[in-house]
Amino acid sequence: MSGLVAITGLTVAFSGQPALRGVDLAVGRGEAVGLVGESGCGKSVTWLAALGLLPSRAEIGGSVRLEGEELIGAPPARLERVRGGRIAMIFQDPASSLNPVHRVGRQIAEALSLHRGLEGASARAEARRLLDLVGIPDASRRLDAYPHEFSGGQNQRVMIAMALAGRPELLVADEPTTALDVTIQAQILDLLHSLRREFGMALVLISHDLGVVSETCERVAVMYAGRIVEEAPTERIFADPRHPYTRGLLGALPPLAGPKRRLASIPGGVPEPWAMPPGCAFAPRCAAHRPECDRAAPHPLPVAPGHRAACLRATEPAAAEPVPA
Repeated sequence: MSGLVAITGLTVAFSGQPALRGVDLAVGRGEAVGLVGESGCGKSVTWLAALGLLPSRAEIGGSVRLEGEELIGAPPARLERVRGGRIAMIFQDPASSLNPVHRVGRQIAEALSLHRGLEGASARAEARRLLDLVGIPDASRRLDAYPHEFSGGQNQRVMIAMALAGRPELLVADEPTTALDVTIQAQILDLLHSLRREFGMALVLISHDLGVVSETCERVAVMYAGRIVEEAPTERIFADPRHPYTRGLLGALPPLAGPKRRLASIPGGVPEPWAMPPGCAFAPRCAAHRPECDRAAPHPLPVAPGHRAACLRATEPAAAEPVPA
């Protein structure tokens, strides 16, 4: 699988306080990668930084390369061609992303004009095709509707149609199902899966829920406190997690079969950037904590091909690591 995007040593700080502390992540062509973790771990900031969407006060370091071309510090004109063109991003709240005073057809046509040079009847015809593609019924008529005339799930489909307007090579979906009920959530995930297969796009699915990415993504990267603490093929993450944080996230998932059990929870919360503990950032919440965890932030250790975990005990059997209760 050829590489598409390579993020290396990405750091972000706001007013001197670190939000990302060295993120390394690669996405191959046509690959589906899940980026999971609690709110505040840096999942969205990673891709906002990569696409130059953070405010000017953000201090960004490291490298983000799109097929070898550096995006960090790239001229605004270059980034505008990349955003929505080669890389598109879907945000978790379509109500705040769509303009409430413009018809959805006009908003899709604007993206088509910017990235593909379509105007007039050609842009309208392509906008109608995109609405059909994402499952909006009676697309010809709904082009003239306003966002408030759509349900939450339909607005998310409109956002996906706008993202597809530029025929992106990578689609970054930032919590695309957060505000939707479980039935619509499943429909949106199925839609993203089928579109990726149809167009050969790569997909990055950002979520706080490992269950959401389990059937959609081939590889999962788990983030905590501005770093990726574990990365592995999806099957290995579920079968043999090696970081205590990953095990805690899995312990919070309700079982669909077998006897009932009390759901495990991870005590405490993600540390604030200005109150980062010494050593491993997860140490204060970790049931497997030991004194050497406080000496330095652990480097990712290889566990198996394609599987790495930033924990001093990563190479020990998973059964030796108690799940937080």
